[in-house]
Order: sequence, then C-alpha cells, then structure tokens
Amino acid sequence: MIRIIAAREAKALFSSPQAWIVFAIFQAILAWIFLARLDAFLGVQAKLQHLVNPPGVTEWIIAPLFSAASMIFLMIIPLFTMRLIAEEARNQTLPLLFSAPVSSLEIVLGKYLGLLVFLCAAIGLVLFMALTLLLGGKIDFGLLFSNVLGLFFAAASFAALGLYISCLTSHPYLAGIGGIGALLGLWAVRFGSGGFFRAISPSDHFDRFNQGLVDTGDIAYFLLAIVLFLMLSAWRLEQR
Repeated sequence: MIRIIAAREAKALFSSPQAWIVFAIFQAILAWIFLARLDAFLGVQAKLQHLVNPPGVTEWIIAPLFSAASMIFLMIIPLFTMRLIAEEARNQTLPLLFSAPVSSLEIVLGKYLGLLVFLCAAIGLVLFMALTLLLGGKIDFGLLFSNVLGLFFAAASFAALGLYISCLTSHPYLAGIGGIGALLGLWAVRFGSGGFFRAISPSDHFDRFNQGLVDTGDIAYFLLAIVLFLMLSAWRLEQR
C-alpha cells in the first residue's frame, strides 16, 4: 500500500504545472549560479596555477552550487509538502484514506516517499550540471559524492519536517509558511551562542558534507530528524 500511495503522489507531482514551475525556477537559479562561478573561475585560472595546491573546479564551482541548492531547497520544499496532508484535509479526502485498509504510518511513508522521488530528480539535475564540467577538465569525485549525499539528507529532512507541519493544519498555504519559517529558524540557530544551537542546526551538518567530510554523526543527525518527524506525522494523523 505504501508503494501505491508513493506512486500516486509522485505522479501527481510530475503532472502538476505548479510543481514544474517551481522546478524550472530552481534550475534557472542554479544555472545562473553555475555560469557565474564558472566565469569567475576562468577569470582567475591563470593566477591559480601559481599556487602550490590550487582549488579546482569542484571546490570553486560544484561545492558552492550544492550549497546554493540546499538553501533553495529550504525555501521550496515546504511548497511541495504543504499539500501532502493539509490539502487532503481541506478537500475532505482524508477520510477516504482512513477508510482504506492502511495505517497512518503507511499514509505518511507513502506520501513522503512520493515526494522524495521528485526531489531525487531535482538532485539528479544538479548532479548532471556538475558533471558537465568533465567536458573541460577533471573534478574531485569524492567531494562531489559528499555533496550529493549531503544534499539528499538535507532535502529528506526538510521534507519530513514539512510533512509534519502539513499534518498540523487544514490550510495548505499556512502549512507552507509554517514549514519555511520552521526551516529558516532551524537554519538560523547556528548563530546562537553555545554548541547546542549549532548541533541542532542542519546548516552545520550540511556544511561538513559540503566540505567533503562524510561523518557518521552528521548522517545520524539527519536520519534521526527524518525518523522523528515521520513518527510525529503518523502520530498526528492518528489523533485525527
């Protein structure tokens, strides 16, 4: 049943004009950043050759590209998650799901996995953009891999939090605003004093992936966040 719900959600996203508009804006912004960083790199390439260990295209272009993608995901993922449960509640179709032989957890997992398929397609296009640099030189595949992994975990955790916010209201736009506010708040707490604030902020954990450091502690952080918000979402549906 999870597979059926996930396929339904993925099909709805891939056939939604609004989703493709957001998707196109996402790609356009990243393409502009990519070309701007490439132009800057070509402008200083002659000077970099005189350095002992000069940064390559991966450090100069790919890492900032994935960093920008993570920030854009923070803003647009709630626009996708806001409709997952809140729109079902607004359209009064949620009772139809509850009447089926499916648990609240299965509903949550199905909708979450359907969105994750769509987000993986977006990450795949960012990866493809980065791989085009192979046409003109070499890239650091280790750093590229850590950035892809970090972006995936960041997107997956953002989606889990957004899904939980969507379970709290019957108004999709309120869920979208709440999701963006919650993610911005978590991202901004890194500037608070003390190690606790940095530990709960996803920005610090993603930054280490962005620098090429794959740490089990950062992976555990994202996995814990994903499981926590998915369980809270299922619990909230049970309360309904």
